[in-house]
Amino acid sequence: MAAYGLYSHIQSNRRRSIALLIGLFFLVYLLVFAGALLAEALTTDAPIDYLVQAALYDLTKTFPFATIGTIVWILIAYKFHQSMIDAVTGGHEVTRAEEPKLYNLLENLCISRGITMPKLKIADDDALNAFATGLNEKQYSITVTRGLMNALNDAELEAVLGHELTHIRNGDVRMLVIAVVIAGAISFFGEMIFRLFFQNAFYGGFRRRGGGDSDRKGGAGLAIIIAIALIVVAWILSIVIRFALSRQREYLADAGSVELTKNPDAMISALRKIEGRGELASANSAVMEMCIDNPRQGFADLFATHPSVESRVDALVKFAGGHDPGPIALDAPAEPGQLSAPAEEGPWGTRDQPEQAREPPAGLEGQSDGPWGPHRG
Repeated sequence: MAAYGLYSHIQSNRRRSIALLIGLFFLVYLLVFAGALLAEALTTDAPIDYLVQAALYDLTKTFPFATIGTIVWILIAYKFHQSMIDAVTGGHEVTRAEEPKLYNLLENLCISRGITMPKLKIADDDALNAFATGLNEKQYSITVTRGLMNALNDAELEAVLGHELTHIRNGDVRMLVIAVVIAGAISFFGEMIFRLFFQNAFYGGFRRRGGGDSDRKGGAGLAIIIAIALIVVAWILSIVIRFALSRQREYLADAGSVELTKNPDAMISALRKIEGRGELASANSAVMEMCIDNPRQGFADLFATHPSVESRVDALVKFAGGHDPGPIALDAPAEPGQLSAPAEEGPWGTRDQPEQAREPPAGLEGQSDGPWGPHRG
């Protein structure tokens, strides 16, 4: 069922998370059956119906072990997925003392909406990107690259943090992590079966069978083809699961950022600066799918995990009243730690002001030209 609003989207994410976990077990059992069928075909050249029955019998014997193995995989991912992602991206947790300006931006957003503050992490990478991870409130964290900090002003950084907080609030992060766990498990089991198959094929299976007339009467060849096809299908399904995650989540996260910051222009300009500059060279495709923008798009946008920046900006202009400056050319990055203009005391302490003026509150008679054209009261 499609999610048409925020609350239906959150409920849909919860249902999909459960469905994804159930789907993981199904795909593992499918791979175990395919592996058993390969093993039977490599040792006995019997009719195909006999080989299938033998593979099903093998599946029933290995069922408990496959189930326990999958549960252990999930528990390992639950416990250590953040550490693995940090190892890939180089992310490390920072405190208020280390990054006071960025920390205050995130804290102020959380206080304003009563949101439990996630851990704040920084990846020392020149790419312009950010992502949220975690499966519960104790694990949630937001990682921002050093390149993003140097390229965006405070209002834009606040918009990006609001985007990631919305992903956490909407349950997108939990579902993405589960999808990554599924992809990892299927890749692991699939690769293991393929390795065992080729090892047996070249070092005993095919050589032992010889290739006489009796072999051609059996169904081993057909069974091998079916088993390989099942493994490929399971692998494709694990990819489809990741790509099938609604791209609507990015539009809703952009809208959630605007709701938190009351500044659609900041979200738009942040996206324009990030556009085409978010490639994390050390990150795999699963991590890139968690980022605010994923420049690794699929064939003809069919398998893209994110809508284009252009379409996201168009939505913010149409529905949030923002102004699109078009593609932005970046100047030389600021010195590390220098976020923007001088600070000003806010309701929760020091708060940096954006380099561009915010739009005047609605209802004011005076109008002035803002950074992206005339503002309307």
